[in-house]
This record gives sequence, C-alpha cells and structure tokens, in this order.
Amino acid sequence: MPQHIVLCLNCGSSSLKFALYQLGVTEELRLANGAVEGIGLTAGRLWIRGFNGDALVEIRREFATHAAAAAAVAESAGGLGLPIPEAAGHRIVHGGPQYTAPTRIDGAVLENLRRLVTFAPLHMPSAIEGIEAVALRFPGLPQVACFDTAFHRRMPQVAQRLPLSRDVWDQGIRRYGFHGLSYEYIVASLGVAAKGRLLIAHLGNGASLAAILDGRPVDTTMGFTPSGGLMMGTRSGDLDPGVMIHFAREQRYEAGRLETLVSERAGLLGVSDISSDMKTLLDKRKTDGRADEAVELFCYQLCKHIGAMAAVLGGLDTLVFTGGIGEHAAPVRSEVCRKLTHLGIKLDDDKNVVDASIISVPGSACTVRVVPTNEDLMIARHTRTVILETVIKMQEK
Repeated sequence: MPQHIVLCLNCGSSSLKFALYQLGVTEELRLANGAVEGIGLTAGRLWIRGFNGDALVEIRREFATHAAAAAAVAESAGGLGLPIPEAAGHRIVHGGPQYTAPTRIDGAVLENLRRLVTFAPLHMPSAIEGIEAVALRFPGLPQVACFDTAFHRRMPQVAQRLPLSRDVWDQGIRRYGFHGLSYEYIVASLGVAAKGRLLIAHLGNGASLAAILDGRPVDTTMGFTPSGGLMMGTRSGDLDPGVMIHFAREQRYEAGRLETLVSERAGLLGVSDISSDMKTLLDKRKTDGRADEAVELFCYQLCKHIGAMAAVLGGLDTLVFTGGIGEHAAPVRSEVCRKLTHLGIKLDDDKNVVDASIISVPGSACTVRVVPTNEDLMIARHTRTVILETVIKMQEK
C-alpha cells in the first residue's frame, strides 16, 4: 500500500482546525497541525506546528469566512513546503438517519448535508463551508465526510428511541450520540483490551459517555443534540423539558435565546459564573465556593451517568478517561472513582496524579485507563479507506 497524504478538517462555528497526515503501511505520521481561530472577528489567529510540535506559522489578522481561513492555511502550508494533500477528510457532527459510515462527498451528499443543518445549526454550516473551501482551493480533490454520529448508529433501537409519539421517530428525531470519532479511536487503540464491558468517558468542553460491549456500542449519554447528557463546559446536559417550557411561556424566550441559555451560558461556566475551563476551576476551588460547586456538580453528575451506563452493561470491566479533562484532570478522576468502589474500581493515587496509562491498582475488578484520543487520525484513516475502496470499485468496473 503506498503512502497517502490526507488533510483532516474540523470546522467549528468560528474556527477551523486541521492536520496533515502521511499514512503508509505501518506509518501514521502527522506532518503538521494547526488552526484558524476567531473566524469572522477582527482579531483572528492562524497557527501551524510541525511534526515535532515546533511553531512554524503565527499570523494575527482578520479571517472573514471559513473560505478565507482555508485559503490562508493552504497558502501558509505551501510556503512551508508541505506536500499537497491527495484527499481531505471532514469531521461532520451530524449524519442524521441516513449516514451510518464515512462517505465520499459528491453533489448529492453535499445537498443532503445542507438538509441536515436543522439538526445541528451551530455546526453544520461551517462544515459545509469547509468542504466548499477545499473544493475551491483544490479542484477535483477527493473529499470524505466522517460523521460523529455514525459510531452510535449500531446501538440497539431501544437506546436510540425517545419516549415520544411514533411519528417523531419517522421524522428522524432520535438519540444519535456524538464524539463517535473519538470513541472509534479509543476502541481501536485498546485492541483486545476493549473486549468485555467497556465504558469510555470523553470529557472535554463537550462531554459524554459511551457504553460498549465487546466493541459494539450499546448506549451513550448525548442524544438528539450535543447538548444532552452530562453537564459540560458551557452546555447544560439533560434538563427537565418543563424548564424550557417555563422560559418559553413565562419569559417569552424564543429558540435562539433558549439555545444560548442551555448551550452557551450553562454547564461549568453557568454554575461557577467564572469559567468553562476545568483547570481554572480546580485552581480556584479552595478559594471560591462557586468554583467548588461547579466541580462538585460535574463530578456528581458524572458518577450518576457512569452508574446508569454500568447498569446497561451489567457491570464494568474497563473504564477509560479521555478528552482534555479526562486525560489531565487527576482530581476529577479521583473524586469520581472514589464514589464507584461498588463497581469494582480501586484507584492508585500515585499513578492517577501522573496521568499513567492505567490508574487502577493491580487486581482491581475494573481496570481504569487514561487514553489520549486522536479524532484527526481517525478521520485520516477513514478517508484513506474510503478513497481506496472507491479506486478498487472503479478498477473492477
């Protein structure tokens, strides 16, 4: 199998993150990565780091659109002598009921993605802009959509259904789950260690859990949108529907204002009134009661959801922490695991403090691991696979 150069893009509402990979038979080398931040603002920033983490580019200026940001990235990368990509893979937050696997992007797929904007209005428009920007910069370059919802589509239907009228299911309103690319990467990284009853906690600014039995997803905490499930950095997680009805009826909140309430002003930021950053709150915990309350609530809710997922699995063999908080916030892991001894978890404090790969004591009935995730590499792998499969099909014809 020859080496392939794959560009990975992850477009947010005001950012464009990217990575350039060289994939061979046994080699998976990240040549560069970076981001354009503050798209649409006057104080934008573009940065690129090389394969060893060295800063290669740092530009501060306005990037009016994602297309302008993509053009700036391509120009900067070209000036560094980086190879031109042979394919591009995109993280697409929502695949709706139709897409259950990575898919080669063509006109029909792009049109379907536009129809899915209503399912994820904060994420889908920027992803579509990213696809169009790549097509403009690299005409004819194969592009692949990698859906964050696809991993969970193998869940049993009982886990996907919402307790609403049957016609709602037919409209595509169901529990989709997200962070699927991260979960796929963790399962692949664990290999045989993923067998049995596995629970992965992806904890970052967005946070969710995935219950996996012998490699197959059986449930997850996020639902129809990435705002459901666990309390997060700025997102509320699960709420009594009556809360939304109350604000709509009594305070005349319209959809946009409700979205701001639960997606931008809630979670760690809303409870603490300080920050959405867990490290900041942990640093302030002893001196500011609001920070302490936010961290306590996060850990409390995480324990509850872990208990629920353990019930679905019938117990736990392995618990994995990943994501920014999961990989680096030892106090959070400690506080949560101390309340889960009934699930067979026994934490090794010394290993936990240094973020060791296994932080449970030898002989613990449930092995607790810390595994760094890599969604970009998962996108690169999927993209190469889809492109190669397309080439093979064309040759067979």
